[in-house]
Amino acid sequence: MDMHDLTRSLQVKNDSKIVMLVGDGLGGLPQKPGGLTELETAKTPNLDALAKRGVQGGSIPVKPGIAPGSGPGHLGLFGYDPLEYVIGRGALEATGIGFELGPKDVAIRGNFCTLGPDGKITDRRAGRISSDESAPLAIKLREVKIPGVEVFVEPVKEHRFVVVLRGEGLGGNVHDTDPQATGVPPLVPKAGDAASEKTAKAAAEFVKQAEQLLKGQPKANGLTLRGFSPKPALPSYEEVYGLKAAAIAVYPMYKGLARLVGMDIIGKAQTLDEQMQVLEENWKKYDFFFIHFKYTDSTGEDGNFDAKVKRTEELDACIPRITALDPTVLIVTGDHSTPSFLKSHSWHPVPTLLVSDCCRFDNATEFSERASRVGGLGQFEAKYLMMLALSNAGRMGKYGA
Repeated sequence: MDMHDLTRSLQVKNDSKIVMLVGDGLGGLPQKPGGLTELETAKTPNLDALAKRGVQGGSIPVKPGIAPGSGPGHLGLFGYDPLEYVIGRGALEATGIGFELGPKDVAIRGNFCTLGPDGKITDRRAGRISSDESAPLAIKLREVKIPGVEVFVEPVKEHRFVVVLRGEGLGGNVHDTDPQATGVPPLVPKAGDAASEKTAKAAAEFVKQAEQLLKGQPKANGLTLRGFSPKPALPSYEEVYGLKAAAIAVYPMYKGLARLVGMDIIGKAQTLDEQMQVLEENWKKYDFFFIHFKYTDSTGEDGNFDAKVKRTEELDACIPRITALDPTVLIVTGDHSTPSFLKSHSWHPVPTLLVSDCCRFDNATEFSERASRVGGLGQFEAKYLMMLALSNAGRMGKYGA
């Protein structure tokens, strides 16, 4: 019996409310041995107060020692084994902006980049170009024509856009063209299997024509393609947990992931304050709320310790708005760690706090990496977090006689 067979068979319906607040990339590292992490440095009175009445632990996104992408990181939090359910970033990005993927589609996440005169990348994110500047360029790329393949291009946010290739015989196994480094040219699209050769050729043709269309642009004169993927098949929250679930997210990719597991995407919030307003307005309509906060991740990736501390304090400041609604279960966690020391996602367990009236307190007085290392939840695989949430909400029956 797999996890979801178990949750299907033990479902209990009630009026409980579960909130999962995800500070993307929440976990960190000290700048020097023996120092404090970003979370430990931040002033977080609200999270620390919750720690006194909750239980903590370290969530392992995939497996020990594995640094996950955002897709697998969130899938684990949602209770889907990220090694069993593999979703490409392209599908996440496309679904996140409301693009309905079909059976003949391969979705790709595009990144505008800056190329030097020698064709080598000087900036992988085109100087973090604004959405106002990048959207017209993405729309211009709709002029690309590829024989036998229908091409869709949609703007996303800042340097990101989505490409969907539609046609017969398009496999989704094509390697990224982003070399993850500057000073080198973008990679050539390369098929990972025979079924994806046609896709790789179409992608190469797309890049060739796109670079001509972008010629002369001061920032976005090049592009890289990532996360080639077909539409995945995932069972819904309603089916496996018996929950009517909602997502309150700003960035399209996280909306996409939530939509793929059957959550409703509610509101059009662009700030944490607006997200809290959406939560308050929709409180009576849903059983489960996923609230996503991006900036603890992006500041970590930028290597900006102080900025990540500030963003962590922002996250803390929204807690009273949530607790005022009196959720049955409140979880605060991250999809992975993004230490500013490493400037990247890492394999470190993520501080995770669960608060309910029936959790077993662990005497913690703060929410931090130090407290989570010795907390009552121990170190556990993220895919089990939803089971803990359901049980604490009285939504799981007894297994066996």
